[in-house]
Amino acid sequence: MGEQKRKEEAQKRYFIFERKNYQFMLIGIAFIALGFILMSGGGSDDPNVFNPEIYSWRRIRLAPALILIGFGIEVYAILLNPHKKK
Repeated sequence: MGEQKRKEEAQKRYFIFERKNYQFMLIGIAFIALGFILMSGGGSDDPNVFNPEIYSWRRIRLAPALILIGFGIEVYAILLNPHKKK
């Protein structure tokens, strides 16, 4: 009987990540996507005309910061151990 129980336990499939890990991953992806959305635009339709809006605070400071925060959240989501007791 013990051998069959071990076989059943060996056949059980499990995920490496838990629900909490996936929630943090989705939050990180949202931050990264928002950063890329904020970084877009600012170009000029006419190549002979320079548009200084490309150097706005939103595109130079805010968007890259959001992207880096998103990558940090992704690393945290990967390293998070939901079974660890405090």
